[in-house]
Amino acid sequence: MTGITSPGRHRPRHRAARAASAAALALAGALSLGAAPAPAPAAAAPARPAADPLARYHHQQLHWKSCLLGPDDTTGKELEQAGAQCADVTVPLDYARPDGRTLTVAISRIRGTDTAHRVGALLLNSGGPGGPTLGDPPFVRRAMGQVAARYDVVGVDPRFVGRSTPLDCHWPTGSMIRGAGTDRAGFAHEVRFAADLARRCRTHAGDLLPHSSTRNTARDMDVIRAALGERRISYLGYSYGSYLGQVYATMFPGRVDRVVLDGVIDPARYGPRLLRGAEDANRHALRDWADWTAAHHTAYGLGRTRAAVLATVEAARSAAARTPLRVGDYRVDDHDLPVIVFNGLSQDNPTAYGDFAEGVRDLRRAAEGRTVAPSPWLASVLEFALTEHGSGYGSAQTSILCGDVAAPRDPETYWRDLRRAGDRLFAPVTRNINACAFWDPPRERPTTIRADLPALLVNATGDPRTTYPGARAVRRDWPSSRLVTLRDADQHAVYGVYGSRCVDATVNAYLATGRLPATDVGCPRPTS
Repeated sequence: MTGITSPGRHRPRHRAARAASAAALALAGALSLGAAPAPAPAAAAPARPAADPLARYHHQQLHWKSCLLGPDDTTGKELEQAGAQCADVTVPLDYARPDGRTLTVAISRIRGTDTAHRVGALLLNSGGPGGPTLGDPPFVRRAMGQVAARYDVVGVDPRFVGRSTPLDCHWPTGSMIRGAGTDRAGFAHEVRFAADLARRCRTHAGDLLPHSSTRNTARDMDVIRAALGERRISYLGYSYGSYLGQVYATMFPGRVDRVVLDGVIDPARYGPRLLRGAEDANRHALRDWADWTAAHHTAYGLGRTRAAVLATVEAARSAAARTPLRVGDYRVDDHDLPVIVFNGLSQDNPTAYGDFAEGVRDLRRAAEGRTVAPSPWLASVLEFALTEHGSGYGSAQTSILCGDVAAPRDPETYWRDLRRAGDRLFAPVTRNINACAFWDPPRERPTTIRADLPALLVNATGDPRTTYPGARAVRRDWPSSRLVTLRDADQHAVYGVYGSRCVDATVNAYLATGRLPATDVGCPRPTS
């Protein structure tokens, strides 16, 4: 999906080389939807407008400061060099009790220079859920070209993410997503593992979990809008950020201007099992990677044909199922190896292909009994998946997915689904049980997305996370939207990431004029 594994693989590459029924939480309309107060009785004299229960948040003064936290803060340095400043926005933990406990949401901003033609603020979300976005304005401004001068570009670390008030369940992993294993005993292990992750969250973050949801993130966005002094905001959301944009535009329909959703999630399929159904797209991406790798056999030695390269991957998977592979200080088993492969297939470019090929070469050598020091890409994936290093990211991601939509609770549901799928590589990742099966029911029902959202949708035909049929379904449901299709690319996140002049120019024309294309737009895969 959406970066449900290591964060470096689903977020846009800022550097050139890089989801029981929900219980409803009844809120006043002014809190949940930003609705106008009810009219006064007909015979009454004109009444004063109802007091804004969020007034102290909407009218807070933001204190802008340097984004640099210290000499080793790479994100802060990039923001500083780009002329950004940072601030903390105060929001309520519980919007039903706005006078209670508060959180901080960290934002960054690069102000537009063309004040005579200013459009307004462009808020960003790079997906996840749980992905930090505070560092994204420099990258997005480069993608925007000349139109960037007309916007204040605003990065946001959503509640419980990055530099905002944290939520950390103290996990031994950075993700709830793992492989189911190859037999019933392996699956039983995963049931216990998922239950333990949920238990850790109740123990270490039980006070925050009920307030972690996309709807609350959208409410935070509207507080940010008001604190910035903006009547409306524009929005660019990648991957999960496309769903967040849909929710915000539905909850606050009068407060959105230009909306770009890249890597489009079908809201009908959103939830803790969002990856289910992505197997075909990932198999396609794996085959295309194998073709590229076969053509570079001299560099990687994984086989001279697609079949040979795929056989190498299967041999490593089979070896890990028999005995865990020793890769540096890590042990890679049949729960881990499918996740590694899944991680390798979200970006369609030679750098990402080469990183993945090096990782598979390391796994093959480990399967042969050799001593292996993992390549940088594989080392980062293993650190994320097999240590506590990414605990905060995985905790926030899971709390949002589980807090939005209830998952099936009976482990047999997942086991039957796994057996029906009959796929030993991707289905064990996309259809496995996860911590949401052991989560408390969501506080609110999922948002029913409006059907008249005027947005520019962007998706690649081979996207292995937010698959193309989902983007087409959203386009069918929203006649007022337009879809920009990047053809023949296995790419997740396109605008400003992939290098398609056609896609970038179409998005920038919309951001400049506010006018959607007259028809859907098809963009060819770049030839070089």
